Amino acid sequence: MTEAVIIGVGLHPFGRFPGKPAMDMGADAVRLALADAGATWPQIQGGYVGSFEVANPDAIVGKLGLTGVPLRGVFNGCATAGTAVALAARAIETGEHDLTIAIGLDKHPRGAFAADPSVAGIPSWYGQTGLFLTTHFFGMKINRYMHDHGISHDTLARVASKNFRNAAGNEKAWRRTPLTPEEILASPVLNYPLRQYMYCGPDEGAAALVLCRADQAHKYTSTPVRIRSTSLRSRRLGAFEVQSPSFPVGEPVVSPTVDAAREAYERAGIGPEDVDVAQLQDTDAGSEIIHMAENGLCKDGEQERLIAEGATEIGGRLPVNTDGGLLGNGEPIGASGLRQIHEIVLQLRGTAGTRQIPGTPRVGYTHLYGAPGVSAVTILST
Repeated sequence: MTEAVIIGVGLHPFGRFPGKPAMDMGADAVRLALADAGATWPQIQGGYVGSFEVANPDAIVGKLGLTGVPLRGVFNGCATAGTAVALAARAIETGEHDLTIAIGLDKHPRGAFAADPSVAGIPSWYGQTGLFLTTHFFGMKINRYMHDHGISHDTLARVASKNFRNAAGNEKAWRRTPLTPEEILASPVLNYPLRQYMYCGPDEGAAALVLCRADQAHKYTSTPVRIRSTSLRSRRLGAFEVQSPSFPVGEPVVSPTVDAAREAYERAGIGPEDVDVAQLQDTDAGSEIIHMAENGLCKDGEQERLIAEGATEIGGRLPVNTDGGLLGNGEPIGASGLRQIHEIVLQLRGTAGTRQIPGTPRVGYTHLYGAPGVSAVTILST
């Protein structure tokens, strides 16, 4: 099977851009990715574009050129970008196309996401009791995890502080003001034990990746990044997941993240010990802590020591969310996962500037998680 590699990346800044449509942000990101790849829009043979707010994101062809390219819209909640990348890579691996693109774009209004629970297959009482609020769910989840595995409030604050500090060195991040752990702990509690500055927020932005056959990469770049594996898994019966109105009884049921991670490692022939830099879904500070273990990067409870020792800092043993993660960048759903891959590509190329991790990173890892209990993992390497 033909191998797919990334030859170009493009990222529109994340934040708030009054008067600028999501489609225009997406077109800007595509142009940056094409320029990075040394390719042109007419050369793209197929692609996948994801968005939550835009009903027909494939209409972006009107901004880029009406070439007849098959551009398919995709949506998988917070794992949308993981799906777009997986499908763009698969089209190359199966021989359908030689040059493809993955695009993500979104423009969310201020405030928490709102909808009728029925759109997620959930009865109305789930919303009436407040459980449809993702902030409520994540607060409950990390509260239980802290109790079971000895995670402190200080560790929550250190994670958030790290991500805001990393975002300060990222010119395309939304929240670039560093905050100390003390300032974070002093902010109002929203859903115990999570405070105001421990949550990410919906915002606006776009990203794009250009992919090609590995044997043709030399035509475009001297630094292709290999897509070693992709994996997408949904929740199992009895798992306690976002927008899942059940709680496990008896033996615990693993998260879809555990399933996706195991499958991705196996397909890539790479283990957690090989990962040099990771981007983990940090919808809140607690999620990053939980996802460290669910992705096999440590054992449950080890996060307390690892984070205190600085292991997840840019200069640490396993840097996590070097661009600020969701806490620093916010989450335009369709673009968020492509933003993660954009950062890993920069790190593997050695071009991340002040955020560049030490040494010569070879393996990068990205992870997405969201409603209604779905997770996507992508493993990249030089």
